[in-house]
Amino acid sequence: MLKLTYTENCFYLECLTQSLEEWVAQRVILALRVSQTLRVEPTTASFLLPLDLPGVERLKTEVNRHDSEIMGLCNCDAEYLEVTLDGSWLCDGNNDAVGVFVTTMSYSAEFFLYKLWQEAQVCASVVSE
Repeated sequence: MLKLTYTENCFYLECLTQSLEEWVAQRVILALRVSQTLRVEPTTASFLLPLDLPGVERLKTEVNRHDSEIMGLCNCDAEYLEVTLDGSWLCDGNNDAVGVFVTTMSYSAEFFLYKLWQEAQVCASVVSE
């Protein structure tokens, strides 16, 4: 399962071994126990990856072969690839920009996408230094 946590300033991607259904059920139980509003709805989430990352072409091939119904890829410009995922959005309903997006696809695609995202974060931090 992939979990994208969106905050006011950024987002963070995690690759979890727990099933999507199990994770959502636990999150719902937690919200009930602490009397927190929780909204769950199907939607999409997107983020950018640099096109020059090693492995982007392999990602495109994998998506076309196995996960095109869950993940879409589109070149934004000469530098970035937009990754769009189908899944579920969980938030408290107060701020629609802050919450958690979860999705599931083949483990290999999840792990590979996670590794590409990590590499993009390393490249971005090197550039900003």
